[in-house]
Amino acid sequence: MKKRRKITGRRVLGVLRYIPLILWVLFFAVAFGWILLASFSTTREIFSNHLLSSGIHFENYVEVWKYNNVGHYFINSILCTGIPCVLIILIAAPAAYVLSKKNFFGKKLTFNGFVVGMSVPSVMLIIPIYCWFVRANLVGHLITLVILYTAFNVPYTVYFLTAFFATVPSALAEAAMIDGCSEMRALWKIMIPMASPGIITVTIFNFMNIWNEYFMALIFANGNDKIRTLSMGLQNIITSMTYTGDWAGLFAGVMIVFLPTFILYLFLSEKIVAGVTGGGVKG
Repeated sequence: MKKRRKITGRRVLGVLRYIPLILWVLFFAVAFGWILLASFSTTREIFSNHLLSSGIHFENYVEVWKYNNVGHYFINSILCTGIPCVLIILIAAPAAYVLSKKNFFGKKLTFNGFVVGMSVPSVMLIIPIYCWFVRANLVGHLITLVILYTAFNVPYTVYFLTAFFATVPSALAEAAMIDGCSEMRALWKIMIPMASPGIITVTIFNFMNIWNEYFMALIFANGNDKIRTLSMGLQNIITSMTYTGDWAGLFAGVMIVFLPTFILYLFLSEKIVAGVTGGGVKG
């Protein structure tokens, strides 16, 4: 009887552990579902709580894309996110490989430098960086956001990939170099493909972080409407709601901003899990 009570108690505790997660999932599912339905409804239906009562209104997406300049903001976000994600890997992957596979003077200090760079809040650096960029006449240019997003995400990427490269065996690269392959070629032809789960994972994290970034875009790109990103464009739509009252268009804009990262995670969630768990096991 005592054993049965202990087993039953453990099962109850095991179920109770999942209650916060279940509640969070339910909250997210209800909120996401309501916003999705509202984006296909009219403003009157939203306020009367009768979503989709008059049918599905795809014109909400067409109008917010056309009349609120969302298409231009979307292209800017693609450029400001895609280019840094590529540059980050080109910079961080060789650095992480060296830190994980090579022994040299100052290795620990260099690694700790990346850790410190990862831990410093970006808010502390905005004012001096803004002053430097003003002197260099770089404020209000798309290249400014590319530089900033690349620089601020390199430390975390190096930290993540260093742990992942440590799990990748060096025997294949060493065999290739014995056969006459250069170390740089062995890195890009052998080690990088073997570390692809970690690279894909950290790239997805960087994509989500940069795509949804608002603060730096507000500071460095607010004066030029041509280089505003989707996050800033969404803020403009929210501001315009004060005058137009087009809440259906607002929810359509929210879905346009949200869907790319959601779809990316939906299709690559298995690789994210593989990359995270792979980097946490040393072989």
